[in-house]
Amino acid sequence: MKQMSHLDDIPSTPGKFKMDKSPYFHRTRWQSSVAKLAFWSLVFVGLIFIFFYRSPSSNPVSSDPSRRSLRTYAYTWGGPAWEKRVRSSARVRTRHGISVLVTGAAGFVGTHVSAALKRRGDGVLGLDNFNDYYDPSLKRARQALLERSGVFVVQGDINDAALLKKLFEVVPFTHVMHLAAQAGVRYAMENPSSYVHSNIAGFVNLLEVCKSANPQPAIVWASSSSVYGLNTKVPFSEKDATDQPASLYAATKKAGEEIAHTYNHIYGLSLTGLRFFTVYGPWGRPDMAYFFFTRDILKGKPISIFEGANHGTVARDFTYIDDIVKGCLGALDTAEKSTGSGGKKRRPAQLRVFNLGNTSPVPVTDLVTILERLLKVKAKRNIMKLPRNGDVQFTHANISSAQRELGYKPTTDLQSGLKKFARWYLGYYNGGKKATS
Repeated sequence: MKQMSHLDDIPSTPGKFKMDKSPYFHRTRWQSSVAKLAFWSLVFVGLIFIFFYRSPSSNPVSSDPSRRSLRTYAYTWGGPAWEKRVRSSARVRTRHGISVLVTGAAGFVGTHVSAALKRRGDGVLGLDNFNDYYDPSLKRARQALLERSGVFVVQGDINDAALLKKLFEVVPFTHVMHLAAQAGVRYAMENPSSYVHSNIAGFVNLLEVCKSANPQPAIVWASSSSVYGLNTKVPFSEKDATDQPASLYAATKKAGEEIAHTYNHIYGLSLTGLRFFTVYGPWGRPDMAYFFFTRDILKGKPISIFEGANHGTVARDFTYIDDIVKGCLGALDTAEKSTGSGGKKRRPAQLRVFNLGNTSPVPVTDLVTILERLLKVKAKRNIMKLPRNGDVQFTHANISSAQRELGYKPTTDLQSGLKKFARWYLGYYNGGKKATS
């Protein structure tokens, strides 16, 4: 079992002269430290308060379009018919199956994971708020896909504590697959509060409900390869320091890992974080480069391809969705039970973090060349310097830990994966317009 490491306290740089170590000095320094701690604690709580109460759900329209809040839609829940659908969807169909609450179920990874769990006979209940970070109709299409396979997706928000508590009252989930999050590196510069609202406040709210559930579920959740930030040592290993985030998105995911450590330590929650590396494939996210490159190439529009300093190559460890799903299921299947009861920890609980990547970084220029070949259209390339908006020049996963403990073994190369994506895209969209079939 792999335990997450945390940074030791690092002393400040020694001064040029020694201070008096009298009892009075120690008392004064201690009082000063307490005062500083109290001050910064109040500042932090104040920021959370401001972000939370100016969250997307409470401010759907902004006067500044570049800083708009995400729009969500009113929803209702409860009642006998609703509870019946919840129980039916979460019912385990096999002898050794598990019952899983999947947050962000109408998202890209959430849809594929939910469908895979349902296919093997596990009980699955989805939860999604269907916000408009990207086209909600794509999320609704994914929802329809899941509904046809017997997965009910509840419309609701992870910040709705009453809803989460009700779901756990209706179904004693054995596991939670937490995939709901505000994604995207660049959007954080436009709407920072949405990241705090979903990735920090939402995660804490979910953990608060899970800690009090009886039994407590084991939790597998999506962190991100973005936590490696400005690291230059490759490939990225779970043992590497993650204290140089390059974006607010990365910072919120790093905060999530520390929050997970806290709830594991205090309440005995079993928590496994998965650092995804550039996931792609059918039913993907329109804000990802491979997706909007495909769209713009077909429309004859120019595409912007970034390069690093001194014409350095920008590369990504592109990981196909089916490989990511196998890693998610492996994490769920090897997750140990939480050890708390009634909100109290009884004994140490499992705490893990894994990289889920492909281990084969590919230059973005090669990605475009593959798309040109598959789409039979020449791209209009516009080479630009990598902007300082949170993007990093390269990612590369060391997956030895996931291979050893989860049996994780990616099998899809970029050429094969993009071929499947292009086939789906051309079937779902018709010359840039969504197909009616």
